[in-house]
Amino acid sequence: MHDNSKSLAQGTDELLVSLCNSVTRVLNVATTCQVQYAGMVQRIKKTYLKPDIGCFVLFDGGFSGLVIINFSAASAMELYRSYLLNMGMSEADLANSHTSDEVSNVMGELMNQVVGDFTGKVRRELQTHITQNQPKMLVLNKQVQLSVDANLDNPQARRVTFYTASNNIFYLELAVDSTEFIKLHDFDANEVIDPDAIIAAQDAKEPENTGHQSSASTNDLETEALLKSLGM
Repeated sequence: MHDNSKSLAQGTDELLVSLCNSVTRVLNVATTCQVQYAGMVQRIKKTYLKPDIGCFVLFDGGFSGLVIINFSAASAMELYRSYLLNMGMSEADLANSHTSDEVSNVMGELMNQVVGDFTGKVRRELQTHITQNQPKMLVLNKQVQLSVDANLDNPQARRVTFYTASNNIFYLELAVDSTEFIKLHDFDANEVIDPDAIIAAQDAKEPENTGHQSSASTNDLETEALLKSLGM
């Protein structure tokens, strides 16, 4: 008899793919840059914050872990500029250096949206709940080792390379306890919708478009909520 158990289970690498998809989805919507990630992933033993500007987020709940994103100065400035220009700001109003507090604030907000998108998918698709701290953006001139402040029985770490539209590079590192989610019965992930996304989409809805919006797909509602949360 054919064993379907593998298709019903999701482990570390599936979590990583979901997280990578959240990075590309949020950044592509917010900046209109075509951010992509490599088809190969690295197994790593330690996680580091590295120059030029790094961000880390701790999450806990159904599982514990650490997410780090290390931007080069060029990739951070490309995303920062594209986001604010997409918001309607002029070139003259933009910061000129990745060391500017404004760049850190903007990148921190984008990373907050990335992790929020990921935790929403965890609730819908894995039917568990995780919480996270506010992303911390740090301008660095040397690397700093970080580890998860939790009792992980069998920690696993991965690194993925991302490319911006201008071929600038940044890296995502994920450290998480070895875990596996096994589906016990079928369910429709779209029915487990993030209430915040629904409320935001409803707030953004025009009265005359009520009939059209009621038939919108879950993806449309989520994108609308994402745009609203980004101030767009």
